Amino acid sequence: MIVIGSRKSKLAMWQTEMVAEALNAAGMETTIKAMETMGDKVLDTSIAKIGSKGVFTQELEEQLASGVTDIAVHSAKDMQSQLPEEFALIAFTRREQVNDVLLSDNQSLDIDDRSKKIRIGTSSVRRRALLRYYYPHVETVEMRGNLQTRIRKMREGACDALMLAYAGVKRMGYDELIIKVFPVTQIFPPVGQGSIAIEASSRLPADKVEFIRACLNDHDSEVCLLAERAFLKTLEGGCSIPVFALATLDQQDIVLTGGLVSLDGRQIVMMQRRGAIGEAESIGLELGKEILDNDGRELLARIRREQEGGPPEQVVGP
Repeated sequence: MIVIGSRKSKLAMWQTEMVAEALNAAGMETTIKAMETMGDKVLDTSIAKIGSKGVFTQELEEQLASGVTDIAVHSAKDMQSQLPEEFALIAFTRREQVNDVLLSDNQSLDIDDRSKKIRIGTSSVRRRALLRYYYPHVETVEMRGNLQTRIRKMREGACDALMLAYAGVKRMGYDELIIKVFPVTQIFPPVGQGSIAIEASSRLPADKVEFIRACLNDHDSEVCLLAERAFLKTLEGGCSIPVFALATLDQQDIVLTGGLVSLDGRQIVMMQRRGAIGEAESIGLELGKEILDNDGRELLARIRREQEGGPPEQVVGP
């Protein structure tokens, strides 16, 4: 028997049920314990201002620590850059398409038409910063809640469109609302987007860990996410920092692109590094250090100062 911890949102439960079905198919009985995390309960404050590194994970980790659950299922992009000592990510599922997308009931809406003002709902610091760089005519609207709640708010007039991860939109069956798929060379994805991460306590028996990895872990996705997460850890990134990274495989090499964008969208520091697949984490660490040594350290300090002192300017452009 494996007891699985999950958030209660429809997307979280979809992901958890997918994990449970895979384990069941491999011959392991499962049960699901769902709960609400701080990130689910506090919807009137931006994620960046809540002040917790584990805004979607802390309560689930408490269940793991107490032995109430064996594993927790997370969207990999929600995981903090450094886990508490007693926890580890033991598997990553095969990655879905990593792009961000624009959703709207108005199929004629064109974000590339700079003559028209558009209001886009998003709770992501990274998305807001990148929109300010590439689409300075766009107004961003703070938008918290699950996908269904955000769509309802959009239809009530809170915004013209929503900016979300393709993976969640597809998993919830809202593909028909997609009016634009942003290229990853422009709207760079956050670390881990598109994959589901399995977290466990270090006390979970080795035979269970091996069974779960054999059943759920996708090697190629794991290699890429290890590189991205090492990069994120080096920059000490989290929900409040507009950091991005994407690793891809090219035969026996891994290619990692990562960077940092200012809150006002005026400055992007971005670099790329290539190396052997077996050196994924080292590549992430080295790229992170390279970014810090090439204006990234100063930019990171400025971002943190601005967050303490209030929002930055919004009139910007590439």
